Amino acid sequence: MTYRRPMPLQHQVTIVMTLKRIAKLGSVKVGSGFPVRIMAAINVSPESFYGGSVANTPEKISTMASKVSTEGADIIDIGAMSTAPYLKNEISQEVELTRIRTALRTIMEIDDVTVSVDTLRASVADVALKNGASIINDVSGLKNDARMARVIKDYGASLLAMAHSSRTSKMAPIVQVRQALSETMRIAERAGIDERYIVLDPGIGFFREEGAGRAYSPQKVMPWYEWDCHVLANLRKLETLRRPLCVGLSRKSFLGKILNLGNPEERLPASLAATAVTVMNGAHMVRTHDVRETVQAVRVVEAMTRRRRGQRAGPVS
Repeated sequence: MTYRRPMPLQHQVTIVMTLKRIAKLGSVKVGSGFPVRIMAAINVSPESFYGGSVANTPEKISTMASKVSTEGADIIDIGAMSTAPYLKNEISQEVELTRIRTALRTIMEIDDVTVSVDTLRASVADVALKNGASIINDVSGLKNDARMARVIKDYGASLLAMAHSSRTSKMAPIVQVRQALSETMRIAERAGIDERYIVLDPGIGFFREEGAGRAYSPQKVMPWYEWDCHVLANLRKLETLRRPLCVGLSRKSFLGKILNLGNPEERLPASLAATAVTVMNGAHMVRTHDVRETVQAVRVVEAMTRRRRGQRAGPVS
């Protein structure tokens, strides 16, 4: 009889979390078997496309952070530089750092808050992780700053990585998004980042025929709003990446294009409808400007989905 040495427990846990598409963002478990997580977007950048998400003084930051935390946000995502792919809003590193330090000093006073920082710059990520953040949200998918992956690895931080490609492509949307995210996973692997601390984002709004900024991804396949609809409708085809998926679509321009609503202030109902469909199609986390309303929409979808599987549709813990 051949004796086989048992697999180390750590390796067993890694395999289980990979197969079930489970990750940890800071202290928050995301993925199969867990409630859909809610990430609240707070922008300390007055240039951001939606003014309702902007809090650019310590008082406003504190008020907004306390509000979204009470409303049910699992993670607060702080952005100090707008990355809207249709605007040239780049600010200096010094300004971004000043804004991030101010926001973190304020938010870290709130008990039991998990903080993400939305940045393309490794230097900003370093300061953020040093001052209480535990997650980096990189909309370039580790491709803008070659030092970013190493900073995340050195701090043992978590990563929310968005699909990004600087190459113009005529590949189908899901194929291009999958390829871009696979490239990011390879960068993370080479840097030694544990995949159990990575969640992926398909980059809704960022794949366009024309654009600006470091996060813009060129594509020549279809109008950008059709691209976004196609990706959201086929989200489950990204399950082959074996990572939990976060979708950010709150009040975005593809919704405005569909409904002829130029003002983001008018797009809340559209955002909630798209969020419901996205959750039904397999999203494990959503990033939103409207936490209370999004929590309600998501929990109703979860209750119905569980009922469809023959489970009880009781409260979600």
